[in-house]
Amino acid sequence: MLLPRIFALVSSAEDLSLLPAFAELGVRGFQVRDKAASTRELVALTSAVRSRVGVFDACVVVDDRLDVALAAGADGVHLGASDLPVEAARRIADTASPGLMIGATCRDRAAVVAAQETGADYAGFGPVFATTSKSGLPDPLGVEAVSAAAGVLPLIAIGGLSASRAAEVRAAGAHGVAVIGGLWRQPDPLQAAKELVEAAG
Repeated sequence: MLLPRIFALVSSAEDLSLLPAFAELGVRGFQVRDKAASTRELVALTSAVRSRVGVFDACVVVDDRLDVALAAGADGVHLGASDLPVEAARRIADTASPGLMIGATCRDRAAVVAAQETGADYAGFGPVFATTSKSGLPDPLGVEAVSAAAGVLPLIAIGGLSASRAAEVRAAGAHGVAVIGGLWRQPDPLQAAKELVEAAG
């Protein structure tokens, strides 16, 4: 499956009825991230997301949890620094679900290189700009960091991304963007999706 240009992060707090419209507008990546959900709730949420966007051949990945991704038939998993190591996830996935997409959170070029060497397909890179969607994050990396890390793995920039900033990070070498507030917290989420798709190319 091709790596999408835009990932919309999805939790159980969001309006899932908007997902087909997002996909129809060109948002073809969906990352299920719900830190408060139980394992069963995450499996159900992932299955619900898949059922809404599957007809559009969209890509659904699960944050942190390889077991949930496999149980729900997701297309991939995104692993943070404290999650299952990429190398172990790749070994399990190659047996259980060959072709499963694996992303790794990275904050500099060295981390991207390490992720590539251990079997990641892409790097989630950020926070590029300041964001209020997740607490405990380091200082924003800036667009220059995207340029410095580009060219090893496809970079999915995250952190404070809007349509104008999506164009900026794409120009700096990012493959695409992951968005929370830039979609869900906008007065008109569908218009925001349309603008993001146009900006991310």
